[in-house]
Amino acid sequence: MDRIWKIPLFVLATAYFVVDGLFSYVTRPISAWLGKMHFFERARRWIVSLRPYPSLALFAVPVILLEPVKPLAGYLVATGHLLSGAATFLVGEVLKLTCVERLFQLNRQKLLSIPAFAAAYGYWRRMMDAIESMEIWKASRRLVSNAGHILRRRWLQFKRAKASSRLQFRSPR
Repeated sequence: MDRIWKIPLFVLATAYFVVDGLFSYVTRPISAWLGKMHFFERARRWIVSLRPYPSLALFAVPVILLEPVKPLAGYLVATGHLLSGAATFLVGEVLKLTCVERLFQLNRQKLLSIPAFAAAYGYWRRMMDAIESMEIWKASRRLVSNAGHILRRRWLQFKRAKASSRLQFRSPR
């Protein structure tokens, strides 16, 4: 019976790590942008002043609040609300990972000074390293990067065409 559960659990864990890994590429720039905003300076100083275990408690808040969004999104999709479920999942995951990423950046050393957190982070890092070393991951990253370059190029072409059409249709004064 024990063997029956190993494969589905491994597949679920792998899918979870892959989804989190993909979303982290989206949330890193957002987190860096938030870090540059002076509006959050007072909050940043307070977060940095916390000791290790209060930092861990604060780190857990976005996970505890936003992790239930995944089953909610799954329920919405299962009941036929595909767009609502997808939007719920995307917004919840981006919010969660952005908050977690920023809190981890601010309190990395304190969090890693907690032995259980350091062990869990080491395991997560090993899993992400294993996934990122797979050829399929590398191919997917290249595909996403190429698609991003194509979209940027097309957007710039669209903006140039729009600007040139405005210049052509200007009426003389």
